[in-house]
Amino acid sequence: MKYFTLIVLFIVVSCGNKEDILLPKSNTTIVKNVEDHSPIYIFFRTKEKDTLAEVNRKNEIISTNWIFNIDKRLPLRLVIPEVVKLQNKKREEKAHKNEKALNYYSYADTIGKNLAFIPFTKVFYKLEKPKSGIVVLFTKSNEVLVNNVVMKKEEFLGYLNKLSNNKPNQYVFCFDKNLSFGSYIQDKIFIESLKLPKSKINFENEEFIY
Repeated sequence: MKYFTLIVLFIVVSCGNKEDILLPKSNTTIVKNVEDHSPIYIFFRTKEKDTLAEVNRKNEIISTNWIFNIDKRLPLRLVIPEVVKLQNKKREEKAHKNEKALNYYSYADTIGKNLAFIPFTKVFYKLEKPKSGIVVLFTKSNEVLVNNVVMKKEEFLGYLNKLSNNKPNQYVFCFDKNLSFGSYIQDKIFIESLKLPKSKINFENEEFIY
């Protein structure tokens, strides 16, 4: 695949017209190859002054891995409800369910110049504020709030290390609902890079969008 198609993913739809999705970008690859997959596309649309998320899932096959190709310009408040609908459909499927089939978000690795993927099969999205735990909120301004304490990303890990390890609280990851999907993917990759202890991360695999 040529590099320009990683930045703008062109899709030929049934009507014969070319559609495009601007993929999120990062400088690292979490997963490089996904076999036996079905593509799902969420396009960026505008109608007058409104931004819309348009889902194309014509090629989905329940028993395969699903790759979500989502335009990086879309805000989470529009993307996540659509993702949740598709997650629930796959989780509730009985006849053709494949326990090994996973869900991935796609993005472009600008260093390796390849298409890359980040798994999110086990994530359960909540469109509300968490009620407990150490609340870690990623904002539109590229800052992090830890229990309402504002800091830059590069300060984040040092701050967490200073917190008492004796408390049973776990980190609960939250994201501003107006955060772009592109920034969300970068934040998720940032979290992966921290290598936080599994015992300190929300054991129910919940992410909160509000």
